[in-house]
Amino acid sequence: MAAQNFRDLIVWQEAYKLTLVVYELCKKFPEEERFGLTSQLKRSIISVTSNIAEGFGRVGAKEKDNFYSIASGSLTESENQIIIARGVGYISEEDYSKVEEQTVRVHKLLYGLRKVNKEKSTKR
Repeated sequence: MAAQNFRDLIVWQEAYKLTLVVYELCKKFPEEERFGLTSQLKRSIISVTSNIAEGFGRVGAKEKDNFYSIASGSLTESENQIIIARGVGYISEEDYSKVEEQTVRVHKLLYGLRKVNKEKSTKR
């Protein structure tokens, strides 16, 4: 069955879960990072679900793919920031592994969404 709204997309659901996990992790960051890494990480992770939602709301496949591409870039940016947070000791190896696993899942789902979107556009 086709998705009726962006919340029906498994990729959005999994990205949302990742967003909640990242927000919980950010609570462990030092106060002095509130306007640094914490702020940047929250902005980039929110961009993932926001761009999936915005892409879903667009009509043309090219437009949709543009937003899905931005979501993918934001996910990669978030992944980089999570690696940095681990490197400076803000998150444990265990927390990092959980987040990385979810990040990989979302990357794969986004890739699949973009692939399906592209296939639909070539069939028209």
